[in-house]
Amino acid sequence: MQVLALIPARGGSKSIPKKNIYPLAGKPVIAWTIEAARGAKKIDRIIVSTDSEEIAGVARSFGAETPFIRPAELAGDTTPDLPVFEHALKWLKENENYVPDAVIHLWPTSPYRRSEDIDAAIELLEKNPEATSVRSVSAPSQTPFKMWRRDKGIYLVPILQKEFPEAYEEGKRPFEMPRQVLPEVVVQTGYLCVIRTSTITEGNTMHGDKIIPFWHDPKLYTELDSYKDLAHAEYVLKNFKPL
Repeated sequence: MQVLALIPARGGSKSIPKKNIYPLAGKPVIAWTIEAARGAKKIDRIIVSTDSEEIAGVARSFGAETPFIRPAELAGDTTPDLPVFEHALKWLKENENYVPDAVIHLWPTSPYRRSEDIDAAIELLEKNPEATSVRSVSAPSQTPFKMWRRDKGIYLVPILQKEFPEAYEEGKRPFEMPRQVLPEVVVQTGYLCVIRTSTITEGNTMHGDKIIPFWHDPKLYTELDSYKDLAHAEYVLKNFKPL
């Protein structure tokens, strides 16, 4: 299976300016993801999609390709992933006649990542031909059955009452019940996602409807949204080498 690693890295981060190339444990943030991809055996190409020439230069210096610069209209604060991936796949098909079987989405802002996990996730998709994607997940710190909405008036409304009516049968109130008896839930993470190319180009979705979970260690998972996260990520990268 031909697998493209696509690393989206826009240049307009506001929470941490130039976040994708911010120095972290001796390397730019994006370098950790590129090196993890380079260490994987099942990846054929590594491409960084960015609107920034500066990020593109850093990416190339660590071994990634930057065959195009992403249009500015696809690099806004609220731009979803789908059009970014559609743009990359369309450009590669039209300019290089290159159509991979699958794309692995690697977020540069989750710098701790094991190369062997990348290979294992790709292998999951290979072994399950009906699956549309493989998505990294972990157990949430709190169950959503004990969460509420506060935008429906002056009173709190249980968040999952309509979505999981079976949990409320016979007078049950999940927010008053022990966590151990509630339905099992998982939370998606920005560790990795392996997607069949056809899921994106034909299904117009980043996941499809047959998603296989890929579990990873939540204790070592890092995600950079603030300067405080940088300190945590640096500690993890220095003490638990991913490569």
